[in-house]
Amino acid sequence: MSYYDVDAILTDAQKIPCHFTLAVPGLGHLDASSTPTLKASTPLSLPLWLAETVALNSPTPPKPMLSLDLPEALSPAVIAALKASPTSVDLRAQAPYFFALAARLLALFDDEPMLAVLQDAFKKRSREIVDHGSNVGGRSGGVAAEAVDFLRGLDEEERKLFKVAHESAKAAKAWLDDEKR
Repeated sequence: MSYYDVDAILTDAQKIPCHFTLAVPGLGHLDASSTPTLKASTPLSLPLWLAETVALNSPTPPKPMLSLDLPEALSPAVIAALKASPTSVDLRAQAPYFFALAARLLALFDDEPMLAVLQDAFKKRSREIVDHGSNVGGRSGGVAAEAVDFLRGLDEEERKLFKVAHESAKAAKAWLDDEKR
């Protein structure tokens, strides 16, 4: 993704649970503490870009200054639901940029089983998204009411896929109608 990509910026702005592994003077305000020092193991939520930068650029190599935790969007319950029935999970409720966030975090956590579940979920959901995108509309070519509920559960990447599938189906229909004349 490019530096100016709005989706990348919004993905990087998502909050990630983390905690400092040592006491940090001058950061007590981050947890609404009355002390000026942030105590070790204090849970925080920081934007992904900041948490990643601090965790990867810690001056203490054997132990990073900041430890990242997986967000609720990638909790074992969500992963189990995706494994059981990927198309029934409302990913937008988990995170608007679910797959982009997962890709960024999996690069840091290196969790192969979770990667396999997410890849399978994306493939299965993509099939349904393309099917919905190709078959919505009717004569007007617009998005039908039944597709609105379906669209609510899609993350931003999936919405782009839906739009491409829908526009492609409309273009193919227009071309076929033109050929018949």
